[in-house]
Amino acid sequence: MFPQLVDTNTSISLKLLQQHIAECAKLSIGYPVNLDFDYTLLLPFLQYNLNNVGDPFVEGNFALHSKEFERQSLNWFAQLYELEEYWGYLTSGGTEGNLYGMFLGRELYPDAVLYSSRDTHYSVAKAARLLKIPHVVICSQFNGEINYEHLEYELSQRKQQSAIININLGTTMKGAVDNIERINDIIQRLRIRFYIHCDGALGGMLLPFIQEAPKISFRDYPIGSISVSGHKFIGSPITYGIVLTRQPYVKKIETSVEYIGSKDMTILGSRSGLAALLLWYAIQTRNQQFHKEVATCLQNARYLRDRLLEINYHPLLNDFSTTVVFDKPAIELCRKWQLATQGNIAHIVVMQHISTQKIDQFIDNLLVNNQLSCFSTSCL
Repeated sequence: MFPQLVDTNTSISLKLLQQHIAECAKLSIGYPVNLDFDYTLLLPFLQYNLNNVGDPFVEGNFALHSKEFERQSLNWFAQLYELEEYWGYLTSGGTEGNLYGMFLGRELYPDAVLYSSRDTHYSVAKAARLLKIPHVVICSQFNGEINYEHLEYELSQRKQQSAIININLGTTMKGAVDNIERINDIIQRLRIRFYIHCDGALGGMLLPFIQEAPKISFRDYPIGSISVSGHKFIGSPITYGIVLTRQPYVKKIETSVEYIGSKDMTILGSRSGLAALLLWYAIQTRNQQFHKEVATCLQNARYLRDRLLEINYHPLLNDFSTTVVFDKPAIELCRKWQLATQGNIAHIVVMQHISTQKIDQFIDNLLVNNQLSCFSTSCL
């Protein structure tokens, strides 16, 4: 082993970066990432290049991998979503998962048109451009949920063409959940060929643990695929996700690759074996607590909504969501608290690291900023 030499400048730069990130993390409330995690036990694996290249269900030629842990994690999700004959893999995140769903839909139905709501994550439109799929944007309701009447109308105009339909299990800005059962009724009524992809980046880990929430079930509904982010509800120091689909569908895209000793049905080929360990470890140590974590996030989201209501910030909190939307505050406050904004609204996504104390701190900042604004205006 060669000795590791770190010069003073390098050490100082890293220390400054760590301090900056630590300070920013204290006020990170605008985006759906859980910062409350501890993977200290996995630190020894940072000295290895873990690459789960190719099919996770085939060991392959490259021995430095964690595919067994990836398979166990995929099996856990398959049971969660009631999918028996499944295939899937760990992605780089929700965008790759959505791209994979669109890719499968196009390969199954080359003539398909993609339908997604105006509130859908931007990665779906990006996938349409990459894959050259005709894309029809459906109007959204005020709460961010898809407009079912508009969806039915647009589908009825192209009944001779297949449809790829993106269903949001929690929209990016408002956390709205599209109704799978209602969309399925529309499809069956029109009797068209279709493929359904569910974007469950955050909601895919919320809905299964909320008793009253719509069920995500491959057994009960004709879902083709689902993508979920690992760095959102589960929490992780690196970004990753999972995508699951029905096993027969991947036959359309599988390729045998002699170089890696495996078939490959993924998009990126090489992928992080460390991410597989992170996911597996989280499931092993916390899966019995997921119900409690979701309940706490929902309770704190309602607390935030009520506090914002008290000070007339017109909050919106959808059912089965931890995303609280409200009037956009001053830009300096948005930057300080790293709020996601769109037009004249902002949101906070209440995750495990956002306590009622943190919410009170934000509300106090909001009130002080309002008072300063009023004082400044009155002085003009």
